[in-house]
Amino acid sequence: MNVLILEPYYGRSRKRFVEGLTEHSRHEIQVVSMSARYWQWRLQGGAVTLAHKALEALDNGFVPNVILASDMVNLAAFKALTNGRFSGVPMVMYFHNNRLTYPLSPTEHRDPAFGYINYLSALVADYLVFNSQSHLQEFTGALPAFLGTYPDYTHLEKAQEIRQKSRVLHRGISLRQFDAFTDATEPVGWGVGMKPPIILWNHRWEYDQNPHAFFRLLNRLDDVGCKFRLILAGEHFNEANEFGQSFSRFADRILHYGYAEDVEEYGRLLQRAHLVVSTAVHEFFGVTLLEAIYCGCHPLLPNRLTYPELLPTSLQKPLLHAPTLYENEDELFEIMQSILKGQERPLPQETLRSIPEHLDWKTHIHQFDALFEEVGR
Repeated sequence: MNVLILEPYYGRSRKRFVEGLTEHSRHEIQVVSMSARYWQWRLQGGAVTLAHKALEALDNGFVPNVILASDMVNLAAFKALTNGRFSGVPMVMYFHNNRLTYPLSPTEHRDPAFGYINYLSALVADYLVFNSQSHLQEFTGALPAFLGTYPDYTHLEKAQEIRQKSRVLHRGISLRQFDAFTDATEPVGWGVGMKPPIILWNHRWEYDQNPHAFFRLLNRLDDVGCKFRLILAGEHFNEANEFGQSFSRFADRILHYGYAEDVEEYGRLLQRAHLVVSTAVHEFFGVTLLEAIYCGCHPLLPNRLTYPELLPTSLQKPLLHAPTLYENEDELFEIMQSILKGQERPLPQETLRSIPEHLDWKTHIHQFDALFEEVGR
């Protein structure tokens, strides 16, 4: 079976997804892509380039049985520009995120045109696949109110049509690549008198990940005398003044600072850390958290968004170990304090590893291949 992938924003997490899918699938895959920059322009105008490249691949003999398009594709424009030459080929849209509900900082203004492109693409796609149940519910739940902002001919019934052709398929992750760096693991010896554990932040320094709440947590822990070390490996964009002030307070405890793009460097940092914290106000899936959990980091996550979906129920509030989900910042502080003072112990590494290992591409690829075989002609 031939699968044609359309990805106009081919970089970082999206690129890793496509590479993992291409490497492990039993089907023949060809990728039509564009560089990962100018996301607004990719969403608005990328279909012209994608259509040209896709038709070129068709003329060169690659006849797809399925087209897999990312949420960054203006699929309605792509179908129009290819003049029916892919007529009858099922088109599947995979939503990594969407521009209808993508979180914006208080200083940003949402342009409804981008959300409408996602909506039109969802209408013309044959199948819609979301990376989490939380994401699916969020997008389809927001559609009626979004359509209701227009003056007439809103076609609110289309929201239900979109929901009916939607499903959830968690994305695959290349987890086993981190097995090569287990020699970097640093034992702590949990309990009174233990060596200060290492807290990991491997998320983007952006509004939706709420780094300021993370530093509020660290300040409170420091104020009550908790000992800890830090690995700050998230990708940086625009740093606020508050970040710089907080950074100076913990400079002597920071073992690493800066985005770790190299797989070996990043893998060793994950293996070295002991606790991973999320203070996110929004998350569509959570790849970086699952990578950290696989490498033995006990997670402390908000009890909302995608997180309850990604953790087995039995491990959300385990009886003999520290909780993994928290309700608010005060509860997060109390849990962290009890761990750092040796009063509660994290989950064993083998238990942590088992949480996301089913999403490793070597196992999870069967889910995607089954999807292609189900919908392909």
